[in-house]
Amino acid sequence: MIGAIHETGAINNMQQKVHKLFANIVDARYPKPACSACDLRDLWCLPMGLKGQQSKQLDGIINRRKRVKRGEYLYRAGDPFRSLYALRTGFFKTFLSSESGQDLVTGFHMTGELLGLDAICNDSHCCNAIALEDSEICEIPYSELECLCREIPALQHQFHKIMSREIARDHNLMALLSCMHADERLAAFLINLSQRFQVRGYSPVQFHLRMTRGEIGSYLGLKLETVSRTLSKFQDEGLISVQHKLLILNDLPRLKQIVERNHSSGALCKS
Repeated sequence: MIGAIHETGAINNMQQKVHKLFANIVDARYPKPACSACDLRDLWCLPMGLKGQQSKQLDGIINRRKRVKRGEYLYRAGDPFRSLYALRTGFFKTFLSSESGQDLVTGFHMTGELLGLDAICNDSHCCNAIALEDSEICEIPYSELECLCREIPALQHQFHKIMSREIARDHNLMALLSCMHADERLAAFLINLSQRFQVRGYSPVQFHLRMTRGEIGSYLGLKLETVSRTLSKFQDEGLISVQHKLLILNDLPRLKQIVERNHSSGALCKS
């Protein structure tokens, strides 16, 4: 009996050591993010404009980085709202699902952007967010962020700027859907992607499309056939080259001319 007790104790000790070792490995592979050392701090993320101690205060409320694999949901419509999510790497789409089962794409989100803002007003998410490629996010508990914003005016100012950008993006989409023809919508979409990649330090004329043509059509209010036909037209005219998912913008000025043909207000807001 005593031997059995000692054996059980030894097994428990070994399990504890294994769990501790595994936890250390996890901490080493997925360290807690530090806003002050993040490559995105000068982009559009929350740390932009914060000083040393202020960044450390923001560091203190951000949870561990989370990996989201391609095809996985970050949240679903109806989920309770607890956190915002800063997209550190990767690409997401947000969409609504109708009763008929048809999806309506509401946005494409890339590095440096915040996800989950839709849930603030009702304390629950009104859309779904799914990763279009393997991604990594930083989780920011909203209740703690609210408290910190009251202490740090610069953080509150940056948060308001991010929310304003989302409103501007919605206005841009409304303009696309209400007064642009199919070629103008698609050209504006490609220009917007180009601007967003350029702001992040990537090539503005060569990038991979993470979304399908059907998803582009859903976002722009166009049928799949129309998107495919318009892309083929652009390619025949030498405006773009398409190699599987790789898109090359051969003539960005001419694409801008298409958008501005009947709309002198200029291109879409870059974000």
